[in-house]
Amino acid sequence: MESGVGPGRDARGDLTRFALLSIAAAVVTIAMKVTAWRITGSVGLLSDAAESVVNLVAAVGAFVALRVAARPADAGHNFGHTKAEYLSAVVEGVMIFVAAGAIIVAAVDRLIHPAELESVGPGLAISVAATVVNGAVAVVLLRAGRRHRSITLEADGKHLMTDVWTTVGVVVAVFLVAVTGWLRLDPLIAIAVAINILVVGGRLIWRSAEGMMDAALPESDRAKVEAALAPHRERGVVFHDIRTREAGHRRFMQMHMLVPGTWTVQHAHDLAEEVEADLQATLSHLDVTIHVEPVEDPRAYESWRLS
Repeated sequence: MESGVGPGRDARGDLTRFALLSIAAAVVTIAMKVTAWRITGSVGLLSDAAESVVNLVAAVGAFVALRVAARPADAGHNFGHTKAEYLSAVVEGVMIFVAAGAIIVAAVDRLIHPAELESVGPGLAISVAATVVNGAVAVVLLRAGRRHRSITLEADGKHLMTDVWTTVGVVVAVFLVAVTGWLRLDPLIAIAVAINILVVGGRLIWRSAEGMMDAALPESDRAKVEAALAPHRERGVVFHDIRTREAGHRRFMQMHMLVPGTWTVQHAHDLAEEVEADLQATLSHLDVTIHVEPVEDPRAYESWRLS
């Protein structure tokens, strides 16, 4: 006997509006940061502008991924399309690496050939304004990502927040260059920014790879599952062979439920529905599959093999 949840219960609404917001913010900040770089000549500000170009590419990728992930399950994709969000996050992570490489190349060249900065005041003012735009959008995306369990929005939000701290560091560095006259500080801070970006990109790719490999639910979620099953265990119901995974915002769980062999199919089904409801009340966006077996049958206690 199986008990599941249909795709209609999984609706989160259209999340692409958040991706469109990210795209708009990227276009605005690119224009602002490129202007700041052109009037100052700072390689640090150039690196900041390069990261915003990556933001735009990532935001477009997020838009496409969210459109695909929102599609309902069909004959070719019985479990939906939510893993598309992992692909988007991987692409964003790779783009972060590309941006970091471009920044390092430009910074090393400026380190070898230092150059005076111009119009520092207006350039920094423009960069600060761009940072405010990115910061506001990042907060919106992070909140939406956590609320809707979207790794795509979380990835985009974290990327934008990284961009915010990047710009803060660059602005401070360029200001210090203008005050101290130490021209090599500009490329050095650009290299530091690139290293930070590489760390963020690496973490993002790792998390996405785990999702595509059908990693089990995190320990905190599994603890909630056990808490939901505990009252039923106290009534003598046996649960085993519990397996979990997640795909984007959706969680999947399957298990065996052992009940007296004398029970009617209806009785066992009613209990399965009750257990399913308790689990879904504990974890949102959860698809549950329950296989009912007689508790007296020794075969019912066989566990799945890892190999």
